[in-house]
Amino acid sequence: MRSDSSGPRMLMRRIRELMAEPLEPQARLDEIVRQIAANMVAEVCSLYVLRADGVLELYATEGLNPGSVHLAQLRLGEGLVGTIAATARALNLQDAQKHPAFTYLPETGEEIFLSFLGVPILRAGRTLGVLVVQNKEKRTYRDEEIEALETVAMVVAEMIAAGSLEGLSRPGVVLDLSRPVHFKGIALADGIGLGHVVLHEPRVVVTNLFNEDAEAEVSRLDRAVSNLRISIEDMLSRRDMAAEGEHRAVLEAYRMFAHDRGWVRRLEEAVRNGLTAEASVEKVQNDMRARMMHMTDPYLRERLHDFDDLANRLLRELMGRSGDMFAEGSSGDAVIVARSMGAAELLDYRRDQIRGLVLEEGAPTSHVVIVARALGIPVVGQAKGAVSMSEKGDAIIVDGEEGSVHLRPAADIESVFAERVKFRAKRQQRYLALRDVPARTRDGQDVDLMMNAGLLVDLPQLEAAGAAGIGLFRTELQFMIASTMPKTSDQERLYAAVLDAANNKPVTFRTLDIGGDKVLPYLHQSPEENPALGYRALRLALDRPGLMRTQLRALLKAAGGRELRVMFPMVTDLNEMRQARDLISREFKHLTRFGHVMPRRLKLGAMIEVPSLLFQLDELMQLVDFVSIGSNDLFQFFSAVDRGNAQIAGRFDDLSTPFMRALREILEAAKRNSVSVTLCGEMAGRPLSAMALIGLGFRSISMTSAAIGPVKAMLVELDAEALHRRISAHLVEKHPKQTFRQLLEEFASANSIPC
Repeated sequence: MRSDSSGPRMLMRRIRELMAEPLEPQARLDEIVRQIAANMVAEVCSLYVLRADGVLELYATEGLNPGSVHLAQLRLGEGLVGTIAATARALNLQDAQKHPAFTYLPETGEEIFLSFLGVPILRAGRTLGVLVVQNKEKRTYRDEEIEALETVAMVVAEMIAAGSLEGLSRPGVVLDLSRPVHFKGIALADGIGLGHVVLHEPRVVVTNLFNEDAEAEVSRLDRAVSNLRISIEDMLSRRDMAAEGEHRAVLEAYRMFAHDRGWVRRLEEAVRNGLTAEASVEKVQNDMRARMMHMTDPYLRERLHDFDDLANRLLRELMGRSGDMFAEGSSGDAVIVARSMGAAELLDYRRDQIRGLVLEEGAPTSHVVIVARALGIPVVGQAKGAVSMSEKGDAIIVDGEEGSVHLRPAADIESVFAERVKFRAKRQQRYLALRDVPARTRDGQDVDLMMNAGLLVDLPQLEAAGAAGIGLFRTELQFMIASTMPKTSDQERLYAAVLDAANNKPVTFRTLDIGGDKVLPYLHQSPEENPALGYRALRLALDRPGLMRTQLRALLKAAGGRELRVMFPMVTDLNEMRQARDLISREFKHLTRFGHVMPRRLKLGAMIEVPSLLFQLDELMQLVDFVSIGSNDLFQFFSAVDRGNAQIAGRFDDLSTPFMRALREILEAAKRNSVSVTLCGEMAGRPLSAMALIGLGFRSISMTSAAIGPVKAMLVELDAEALHRRISAHLVEKHPKQTFRQLLEEFASANSIPC
């Protein structure tokens, strides 16, 4: 027996009426399955809900044994229902018992039914349960019947998400949507954050599912699609948008997808089957997300991601919410959960509202991670599935120490992390108490603890951390978070603000270090096989003198009447340093000629990051006023180890005897030539590594503001001369009995030095 053509539309109308009636949750579920069975002329309709333990429990049925409700169970992947839940795909079978996945549950009495249609209950691509109809006679259910069942499944999904079904089963049963989830990602920025989920692109909840006038809804959909296409064309035609580059390819793909007739046709079909325009978008989007979850090909997954993002834009267009969405719903304890995110987008949130950031993608060198680190926001990346598993307002913990995320954590887990936060706060109080204590070792050696910075938001930390100055100001961050090239006037204002905030403390500005992993969307660069060793930093700047002269001019004007320290990154050859000196000299003369006030003192420096400089140190020192060691790149090139490669990044130790010998050579050359030297890489911010540097002879090191407290706590307990003797003896040994790291750990332990 077949249902007539009006059945699916009548069903959706009846479900809409049913949702408005004042019924208890179980009664509403029972009535839903009865209405489905009646309208689809099905002898059975059953609703299974996925529990936190991976079991699908029968929550309502019409036609099976009513005593099996809340007793009949199938594991995820078990039987036809379990297969649908595991694959997020519908099954339409003439003879269900011949399917290899068929499993007979004797308590239900379903052995007499042959035809079977089951659809997943999906929300944001995540399976929450399964909805099934069955008949005794063999039949294939029609497309419009499948469509109707999938639409009702959307209604049930929202009931589950709203918590309406909690407590219907036996005591202690937790639904999958409510279960605690642990994600193991990678730690990208240190810290621990407890708060509540704020989805960076908030899920648009569609409440109006059924249309009254299909043609009117098709017209709404057409207008929204047209507006979406226009907005993409506007992005592509912007004058400030670079003509070429990866960002351009993304927008071109968006344009292609927005004009995809197959996608639009599926949306229109869903509307003509009774859905509103926005419900049709959500339905097609659910299908896309379900396919995406089970797709292994990275290219195809990326293309489906594009469709997913396009659907979000279209939903917001239909619902009049096409403006900026990313700050919506932010609260005082927001943990932002995002698939990916731009640095500028993070800055649109108020810093005092953010407790942490969780990214499904993200890498240590991502622009947003660099900015988050500067803001002191804990970040965990590579937390796959975090967006689809999270609901707005869910409790969440971000562990930026271990690289873990706890979503909807159990009470005992929350208690443990609350204690860890208190412990970190107490430790920070101890560090704060050291802020005004001189950075002087136990044996009277003064050490300048400098701060690394790159944005205006960093500057308040200069005073708060008690830093001696800014040992590295990364000027490229201003360029990285901007959508267009910053004007000379904008650069000048930033540099002047930095010098003002420093209040006569020394500031070292590093000129643009772009290229490699620091890509500017508006600056075209050809793809490189090995960008870290390629066209970047000073190499790129010298080939684009207009870019470099603009920055140097802004620096000179901003520092009028004050000391200006300018450092050039990734110097490889002495001629590069000579060319850089010549450029700044010409700008100095040019501005002087036009009456601008020049810096009262100009000091030029070079970053030592390339091992070739180790063999021309004395010659280099004759060309500069100071040098700074970029230990991150120097160690990477020194050991031929990619720091971003997890397979080898931990195999080589920057606290190794060969690398310590290289650093000692730089110190000795600087001393011979009366040139000051600073180290400003990550190792300066780790107490044990900083102890090694001071023991070697460094008296100026630069680090993140958060690291100054722990390093100073180590420093004030250190006898630098005693450690220097131990280190010097170790470095001349041909066959040392212990590693350099072991020497340091033993010394710290024996002298009760906190490391």
